[in-house]
Amino acid sequence: MKKIGMFIIFMIALFINYSCSKHDDEAIIDCFAESIYIKLHNSTDAANPKLMNYSVEYSGTGTLTSVKWNFGDGTTGTGATVTHTYTAAGEYIATAEVTVKVDGSECTSIPKRTVTVN
Repeated sequence: MKKIGMFIIFMIALFINYSCSKHDDEAIIDCFAESIYIKLHNSTDAANPKLMNYSVEYSGTGTLTSVKWNFGDGTTGTGATVTHTYTAAGEYIATAEVTVKVDGSECTSIPKRTVTVN
């Protein structure tokens, strides 16, 4: 009877220990949920149609830690707000690698935007 009691106590302690921590699948779901709060904005400069203004807006519960841009023409940039001058008219796919820190974990999303430069 003593062994059964010890086994039950051990199982309860084991259950409590592992039920209060996040598993990998929960962390993935948390990162996916945070990506919903990331918005990519762009606007063309009124004076120069090849100059594009880009920004990332984050409204989630974490902290925006980094933004790495790929402008779709072979050039890159960093920062939550950037400007980029395209050398030629055309259609480009701009991406932003956005890293957010939430509860001690980092989540990275890569939203993209197709832009047309005249």
